[in-house]
Parts: sequence; structure tokens; C-alpha cells
Amino acid sequence: MGSLFVLILLIVLFAFLFDFMNGFHDTANTIATSVSTRALRPQAAIILAGSMNFLGALTFTGVAQTISKGVIDPFTIHDATLGLTIVMAALISSVLWDLLAWLVGIPSSSSHAIIGSLAGAGISALGFGAINYRGFIEIFEALIISPIAAITVGFIIMKLLTLIFHNFSLVKTNRRFRLFQVFTAALQSFAHGTNDAQKTMGIITMALVASHYLDVVEIPMWVRITSGFAMAMGTSLGGWRIIRTVGSKIMKIEPINGAAADMSSAAIIFGFTFLHFPVSTTHVITSSILGVGSAERVKGVNWGVARNIVITWIITLPITALVAFFILKVLQLIL
Repeated sequence: MGSLFVLILLIVLFAFLFDFMNGFHDTANTIATSVSTRALRPQAAIILAGSMNFLGALTFTGVAQTISKGVIDPFTIHDATLGLTIVMAALISSVLWDLLAWLVGIPSSSSHAIIGSLAGAGISALGFGAINYRGFIEIFEALIISPIAAITVGFIIMKLLTLIFHNFSLVKTNRRFRLFQVFTAALQSFAHGTNDAQKTMGIITMALVASHYLDVVEIPMWVRITSGFAMAMGTSLGGWRIIRTVGSKIMKIEPINGAAADMSSAAIIFGFTFLHFPVSTTHVITSSILGVGSAERVKGVNWGVARNIVITWIITLPITALVAFFILKVLQLIL
């Protein structure tokens, strides 16, 4: 039992590192538009995002329950050490991918990374039969549908705002929407916490179930609080390289564009959180900006940057699965 406890402790530490990296990496996505339009100073934006992320993390647990059993059902793993090794391999793979994405400055998906890593580690340990295919397909569908929905909603909201404020003074409109962006940035950061922080909660809960410390999939309060705190700490440091990609390289963002993108992405993230499905906030936020930009002028969107981001999204899941597959083999030699 002593060795299991040490392994669980390591998993919790790596889970918090993943959560910290998630907050560090995804802060840029949630506040990029408000910083780019100068609605918020960077320091104020980070404080706002960190606080709202923490509050959002404490609000829901449905996504965490989906993560804890959606890809691999921990109740089907009878060897506690093997179950914990799967979780550890998935976390190491996800942290490495998030670190690489940050260094390159690409807004990659932490959601894709953890889902791909869980699948790869599970297959490596138990074969393809370890995958909960129904849950995996549902999660994968949510990851695919959410950015499409974000582009659509962003396009519609921007068209409606353009129609409503068509005859208004551009200077006054931008001034008002710059103030409104403080609210939309807070809303988007809260939404981010309701979905992204739960992935870490789900991973820790999966480990606790696999090791027989829990016999039901319920998220302990200490897991919720510490996961939210770890993400808030990551958020407090920010990710300025990714802000430059999301906030300026995709399109030139005005306050009305930023507010439209924030509202669109927050609506999509909240919707999928209520359905208990994890989504990539990176996918959703970037897709909302693409939809908003397309509504104004298709040629105004830097589709080259968008293409590179999409390619990164596509390769994340298979690469992290492959990395986790081999990390699991290495861990089995050590443990």
C-alpha cells in the first residue's frame, strides 16, 4: 500500500503540473482579445482571468466525471499499480506536449493532449479492448463539433452586432464595447474554469478509483479546490507568446470583434459543460475569432495562421497517444 500511496502522490503532483500548464497556456486564449483591444491592461487581465478560472473550477463536476471514465473505465482495471501507471504516463505525455506548444507559441489543445494520452497509455497497457469506445467517440465528437459551432455562432453574433450598430459612431461604439469587454473577458475566463479545470479533477479521480481509494466516481472537494488553485496559479503567469498568435496574428481585432468572440466562445463552452462534455477552449476561442473575422471580411482573416493552428489541433491527439504509449512501456520497466 505504501508504494501505491507514493505513486498516487506523484500522480497528484503531475496532475497539478498539468493543470498549472493548462492555466499558463490557456490564459492567453481567454484574455487575448481584451488585451489586444486594450480593454484591459495585461496585469489586470491576468488577475481577472485567474480569479474567474478558480470560481469556475468550483462550480461544476460533470466534465470531470466524464474524463474519469469516458476514455478508460477505471473500474475495469483490476491491477491498481497498472491503473496508476496508465494515468501517470498520460499526464507526463500531456505535460510534455503543452510545454512544447508553449515554447513554439501555438495554441494547442490540452484537451486533445490528455484524451490522446489516456488512449495511448491504455492501449499500451491493456490493448485496444481497454478503450471505452462509446465514451471516447462521444468525447471526440464534442471536440470536433464545438469549434464548428463556435465559428457559426461567432459569425452570427458579429453579423447581428454589425446590423444593430451600423449607423452608430465607430469611435463611440468601440469605446462602449471596450468597457463591455471587461465583462465578456470575465465571463469567458469563468467558462474556461468550468470546463478545463475539470479535466485535472477527472484524472485525479480516475487514479483514486483505479487504486481503490474511491469506489464511486465522485469528485472530492479537496481535488476541486486544489485543481482550481493550480489552474489559477498557472493563469497568473500567463502565456504571452500565444496571446500574440490568438490576439493579433489571426485578424485585426477591434473591441466589437473581441466582445463578439468572447460571447460566442463562452456560450459554446458553457453549453458543452452543461452537457458534461470536455471541449478544447483553445479550439472554441480561436474558432470564434475566425467566425467573427469571416463575418466582417473573409480576406481580413490570416488563414495561413489559422491553417497552422488547425494542423496542430489535428496532430495533437495521435502524437500524444504515441508518446504516452512508449512512456507507459518505460514506466513499466521502472515501477
